[in-house]
Amino acid sequence: MTHSDELEDTEIDTVTITLNGNSITVPAGSSINDLLEARELVQRLVVVEINGEIVARSRFAEIVFRHGDVVEMVHFVGGG
Repeated sequence: MTHSDELEDTEIDTVTITLNGNSITVPAGSSINDLLEARELVQRLVVVEINGEIVARSRFAEIVFRHGDVVEMVHFVGGG
């Protein structure tokens, strides 16, 4: 396997998205739920917007990131 083959495999296995203004790479096929789990965030305390549209929590498991998606995520934190 050549270096270019390795790069092609990596590109296929990952997707680059913009999360809250920062470019990140996630595994291809990752859903919103996968990202929340990876970041240890509680689904009911998060609002997610992809490409300008708010995503219903009921769809977090089915929405899979595509290369170039712009994702805004707000996590609510309680306090006193």
